[in-house]
Amino acid sequence: MARYIGPRARINRRFGMSIFTPGNAEERKPYVPGMHGPHLRRKVSDYSIGFSEKQKVRYMYGLTEKQFRLYFDVAKSKRGVTGTAFLKLLELRLDNVIYSFGVTRSRAAARQFVTHGHIRVNGKKVNIPSYICKAGDVIEIAERPSSRQIAVRNCEMNRARSVPPWLEFNSTLLRGIVNREPEREEISQAVNEQLIVEFYSR
Repeated sequence: MARYIGPRARINRRFGMSIFTPGNAEERKPYVPGMHGPHLRRKVSDYSIGFSEKQKVRYMYGLTEKQFRLYFDVAKSKRGVTGTAFLKLLELRLDNVIYSFGVTRSRAAARQFVTHGHIRVNGKKVNIPSYICKAGDVIEIAERPSSRQIAVRNCEMNRARSVPPWLEFNSTLLRGIVNREPEREEISQAVNEQLIVEFYSR
């Protein structure tokens, strides 16, 4: 999968929030990047607002444009509210679940952790970050000493982060369970999924 390798602080400033590993660039320079950033005053169209929201969420979950659109098309075919179904699919990705457990500092690190074979789902090795978890799935760190060392160290660093209520994680056993699908209010409120739905509905 293609991944973003450019300046991350620039993206954080562009969207005014920590898209990647937490930092404070967007607080130190609370304006868009570029030489005219502090004084830029331009009219923002509806298209630009929708496009910006789409890009923000795409960067958050580390997806390519093609992957992002595929998830949206799957969500559109489901019953219920398309925007909510879309966000649920993104949240249930294995790399996001690992990140939510606090086993890694970022989703990018979680993706690498999965692809390197450190994860077992229901007792079987899964190295596909885009694997969609289901209610009842048991996810654990492989028994290899190297895998568990990394996980323990990161769990210590991320102790202040809380695990979402739809997940359950035992940092001693290094084992977690997907109790159920997340509710909309349990997903980041910084995302306006309706703008994305309107953007793709043009």
